Amino acid sequence: MPESQAHILVTGATRGIGAAIRTSLSARGARVVGHGTRAAPGILAADLSQAGAADRLWDAALDALDGRIDVLINNAGVFEAIPVDAQDAEWQASWGRTMQINLQSSADLCRRMVLHAQGREPDAGGLAGRIVNVASRAAYRGDSPAHWHYAASKAGMVAMTKSIARGYAGQGLVAFAICPGYVITGMAEDYLASRGGDKLLADIPLGRVAQPGEVASVATYLALDAPASMTGAVLDVNGASFVR
Repeated sequence: MPESQAHILVTGATRGIGAAIRTSLSARGARVVGHGTRAAPGILAADLSQAGAADRLWDAALDALDGRIDVLINNAGVFEAIPVDAQDAEWQASWGRTMQINLQSSADLCRRMVLHAQGREPDAGGLAGRIVNVASRAAYRGDSPAHWHYAASKAGMVAMTKSIARGYAGQGLVAFAICPGYVITGMAEDYLASRGGDKLLADIPLGRVAQPGEVASVATYLALDAPASMTGAVLDVNGASFVR
């Protein structure tokens, strides 16, 4: 897929990993529409905690990109604690919000990408589209006792990615997932501080957390350069804190 012609939708693109992905792709000549909770130049607003918001976001992005999306990058997500002894209603609401944003909205957008790709002629490389899902190391090693729902949502994202890769490769659609560990974003910094940063860093053989640009470089490669035969791959960016 010629990078100068790539039309790309990136969710959660206003800060951290998503902002770095948007910057990296734009530097490669891609035409990028981002998503955030508030509208801004190049950013479409959508509250992905609401049912149907992902479909509305897709339609708006498709319109902004002149009717063609070549690559979908699902990066939006929440990481919110809920203790196991919370009130039932609070527990269920937290699970519902996390699953809606992290998994259901990603699934809704992936579905739209699949349907969109099925109606397109493949490019010179034989591809009709690409999906890149930003999951988490938690998909494989779990997370804290207050973050079952986060780990479960990211494990679901990985399983969804593999299912898409297996189901639609023959139709020219490829799918990949990235599983970062801790990344220096506002969200990660707050968590590190609350959980004893030095102790957590001791669990990372590299001795530091990842930078957003490092994850962005992987996402850019998968969005623009990765060969079709890599479809279904899950790439880790965690400083060897979890090795599969």
